[in-house]
Formats: sequence, structure tokens, C-alpha cells
Amino acid sequence: MNETYQVKNEREVVLNVGPQHPATHGVLRYVVKLDGERIVDSDPQVGFLHRGIEKLAENMTYQQFNPYTDRLDYLAAMNNNLAYVMAVEKLLGIDKEIPERAQYIRVIMAELGRIASHLVWLATHALDIGAMTVFLYCFREREYILDMYEIACGNRLTYNYIRIGGVARDLPEGFMDKLKEFVKLFPKKVKEYHTLLTKNRIWLKRTKDVGYISKEDAINYGIAGPCTRGSGVDWDLRRDVPYSVYPELSFEIPVYDEGDVYARYLVRMDEMVQSNKILEQCIEKIPSGPAMIDKPEYVWEPKERIMTHNYALMKHFVKVVKGIKAPAGEVYFGAENPKGELGFYIYSTGEGKPYRLKIRSPSFINISAMPKMVQGGLIADIISVIGSLDFVFGECDR
Repeated sequence: MNETYQVKNEREVVLNVGPQHPATHGVLRYVVKLDGERIVDSDPQVGFLHRGIEKLAENMTYQQFNPYTDRLDYLAAMNNNLAYVMAVEKLLGIDKEIPERAQYIRVIMAELGRIASHLVWLATHALDIGAMTVFLYCFREREYILDMYEIACGNRLTYNYIRIGGVARDLPEGFMDKLKEFVKLFPKKVKEYHTLLTKNRIWLKRTKDVGYISKEDAINYGIAGPCTRGSGVDWDLRRDVPYSVYPELSFEIPVYDEGDVYARYLVRMDEMVQSNKILEQCIEKIPSGPAMIDKPEYVWEPKERIMTHNYALMKHFVKVVKGIKAPAGEVYFGAENPKGELGFYIYSTGEGKPYRLKIRSPSFINISAMPKMVQGGLIADIISVIGSLDFVFGECDR
């Protein structure tokens, strides 16, 4: 029997937080053992949203699986597309051949995705702790980003825009004007968030010295992204294992040493500003040219979408979908997503679909450190810590 469930004296009680709790950012069952209001032990239980995405990948072509990556961290779907297609391109050996314009478009989409994801984090994190106004402000700016995504690919939540070999289509007319407008106004909006929260005494009381994890423990647990940078770990894949056109761009990596909820808050606030600076540089540097690799064998895009019960047409349709024949071998690629390192491991036997695909999801790994963060704290601190970890269960449970 799990020790979490065993009480040692009459002061101790076992309590369930979730899985229906509105502040768990998904279907998390969190079992806590309390001594009064102090947390003695805890056990995060996941798997309620398991959809078998990794197994589904083994029965699909590489192109067919791309839309499924949108459904992982659905608040940063563009970033998921990027991590997956770069893993496949590495397997195919075409990662150095992607047109430069396509790479800049990818970075624009990924950094917009980082800001949009952090805005949802800030909105819900603040709402969990009782700050309603911030929620409304953040969704105001997020709508601006979703409008840009809708201009680019027609969708507002799941996109399937970043494709193997480049992007689905070039940026349409009006997108860059909208982007220039956004990067100009966004820094003022971040200042508004700071005005509402950063020196607010209630916010400080709920976040400072709460949910502490040391630099050593952060590394040992394998957590990544803002959660580790809030504990003094100066690590970001965009800079330290550079990919796409990030080496051509100038940006800083925010790092704080305090290791608490407040430090993780400051990291993400600073990251939004840095992402905005990256977008400004992309506007200046983006070249003209193609947005997709000139290798038809790696690109499947039907001239028209066929919905038919005609067997002859369907046979042809399926034959075309078989698409890419990847070489036998194995590959891993990790990208710096808003929540940390999202990695795809692909094992190929030379067929048109992966023999095995494994996803390293930062949400799953970050949750594993929660018992360390909340031990000895108050039960109310659980909600603050959950918000500071910014996990999404579509990605955690897969």
C-alpha cells in the first residue's frame, strides 16, 4: 500500500484534491496526507486523459500523425508541430535543407505560441489565487495572437500548419502588418500585468517562499523550461542546443535563483518580453523565397480533399498518403516549448510509418516534482504550485 494513504496518528488525514477540481488545470487526482493544514506527504495521480497517441502514431504515416501533435499541449499547438516535424526531418536527413523563409515563419509561429501559452498560464494562475482582472487582460492579448493564426492557417486552436519540409502555405497578405502592430503594443500590456501583480501584497504572500525546489533537485527530477530556470538552471534549448534560425537571433534567457512560485512567475513574464524581441527581429530579417522544400517525395498535399465511398478513388487516395519512406534508424529531437523540453523519439524500420514513437512531455515530468515542492507547506499552497508548473493534461497523459 502506498505510504501516502497510511495515517500514523489521529491528527493525520488523507484528502483527495481532484480529479474534478477546477484549479488542477486538467484531470489530476492529487492525494495529500495532512497534519492539520500542513502537507506531510502527497501523490499526484495521472492517466485519466490517456488517449494512446504514441500507439496511434505507429499506425499512421508521418504526415498523418502531424495533426495529432496539435492535441498534446493544445495551448501551444504550433510549438508541438515544430518539435515533431523537426524530429522527422532529422530522421529523413533533410533538416539542413528547409528553406530559410520557412524557418523564419516557423520561429514566428513558435514564439507567438510561447506568448499565447504564457498568457493562458498567467490568466489561470492568477484566477486560481483570486485575481480576476488579470484573466480578462491576458485573454484580450491572446485573442490578438489567435486572430493572426486564423489569418495564416484558418484555425484558432489546432493548426497542422508547420509541415514536414516547411509550412503548409506562405504567410498571407495582412499577416505581417498585424504582427508589426502586435509587437509594438505588447510590451505595454506586460507592464500592465506587472502593475496588477508583481508588487501586490496578496500575490506576494501566496507565491514567495512557496513551492520551493532547489537547483540540484530541479536537475535530478529532470524538470525543464521555466520551472528549472526559476531555480537557477541556466538552460534553454534554443540557445544551448540551437535549431532552426535561433542562432541568427539575439535574445536573453531569464533565470532566477529563488526556486519558488514567484520566481517561476518572473521567468515567464520575462520570457514573454524576450519572445516579443525575437518577433521584432524576425520581422526585419525574414527573407523572400519558398515556404516549402522542393522535394515532392517528402511533401503530400492533395490538390483537392476527396471524401468518397468510391473504392477505386479511395485506393488511389490511400496509396498517395503512404508518402514518406524514412530510412531505418532512430532519432531524437527536443524543442524548447513553453512548458519545457518537448522531445520526440522515433524508431524507424524503413517503412512509411514509425515502428515506435515516444514523446517526452514536459508536463508529465514537471508534475513528478510536485510532492517535493509542496511538502511541509499548507494545503492552500497546492493551488499556487499547480499554477506555477503550468501543465496541460493532453500532453501529460498523451
